[in-house]
Amino acid sequence: MKTNAKQPYLFNSISELHKALGLPKPLHPLVSLVDYGNIRTDTSDLEKGMLFNFYKISYKKNFSGKVKYGQSYYDFDEGGLSFVSPNQLISASEDEGDYGGYTLLIHPDFIRNFPLGKKIKDYGFFSYNVSEALYLSEKEREIMMGLFKTMEMELDTAIDLFSQEVVISQLELLLSYSKRFYNRQFITRKAASNDLLSRAEELLDNYFQEERALLKGLPSVQQIADELNVSSHYLSDMFRSLTGQNTQQHIHNRLIERAKEILSTTNLSVAEVAYQLGFEHPQSFNKLFKSKTNQTPVQYKQSFYQN
Repeated sequence: MKTNAKQPYLFNSISELHKALGLPKPLHPLVSLVDYGNIRTDTSDLEKGMLFNFYKISYKKNFSGKVKYGQSYYDFDEGGLSFVSPNQLISASEDEGDYGGYTLLIHPDFIRNFPLGKKIKDYGFFSYNVSEALYLSEKEREIMMGLFKTMEMELDTAIDLFSQEVVISQLELLLSYSKRFYNRQFITRKAASNDLLSRAEELLDNYFQEERALLKGLPSVQQIADELNVSSHYLSDMFRSLTGQNTQQHIHNRLIERAKEILSTTNLSVAEVAYQLGFEHPQSFNKLFKSKTNQTPVQYKQSFYQN
């Protein structure tokens, strides 16, 4: 397997990946369930990175990266799940290490004409980092393994008109359980999650207090996530689990609190306040402020001068 050392391997089809891993051709060209124990080929040449043109859901028995907070680990020891969306770069060291487990490969064309074809983009964990994997309890592992086994049996039988519907129904159930179990993980990681939440709020407070917004513009979700070394989707889902609001809403809330402080304690005009907070156009600031407070900035400022 030869290629430019600087370029990751691109796999446009599941068959191509099977061949690279030394596996037989998949029974179905658009979906496959791979047992890690059946991989016999040397994958070290893939360590420069891989790009898949399909979805990948992996269960691994031995999964590194559990969260430790203080002297305690906040994750289970029954293995975990990771999720990769099409065109997401991963390395072989993240993907094909010395562990047992399964990988489910689904080409977008397999689900395209089903509701899941659109809905799958709503599952944010497909954009999580590898370190943000889902760690399973024993009961959760049994549920997931049952779903994998059902799909495996279906794929091993003769393909008929119902095969696709059966596999997709099991896939939808797996994703629904994954969403539930991730929410549980946010709760069991509550101490670590609350610490991350506090750090995010501190970052936002410093951003607005130091007037960095005036120079750099409004802070983005991606900027905050990068500062905290987590993926933007993981951060927003964690915030939503703990507070009912996503990262963007937190940014807006902190911005409005700072705006209220400036409006009530300085003689700056509304336009000047808007620019100081990173808005290019005062109209955008006015619209956001009114949506959050039911008052325009001018009305809020004037309320401090009324008897």
